[in-house]
Amino acid sequence: MSWQQYVDTQLISKNLKKAAIAGLDGNIWAKSADFNLTSDEVKALLASYEDTSKLHSNGLVLDGQKYFYLSGDDRVVRGKQGKGGVHLMKTKQTLLVGVYDEPLTAPEAANITES
Repeated sequence: MSWQQYVDTQLISKNLKKAAIAGLDGNIWAKSADFNLTSDEVKALLASYEDTSKLHSNGLVLDGQKYFYLSGDDRVVRGKQGKGGVHLMKTKQTLLVGVYDEPLTAPEAANITES
């Protein structure tokens, strides 16, 4: 299965609004068709895992949209915007990004992104 197939079948088809997989170097491996996530945004997100104080003050920016930082640890970061949000999961090789909106809930988005 290609990375694009993974995004399409394991993330988008399970009702995430937008999704992407990127390498830990910031290169985007695959993303949903309407997701304009940039490599610079991915690099900034990855850097924030080391220093979450930036997330507290600046939030997260994906696809030019700002999300309020809710919580996170060395593996997962959660953000909120309106009635939706974003769930990020860092693995040993990748960063998985899942953007959701109603009727999907944050726990459901987390389950999709992390499985």
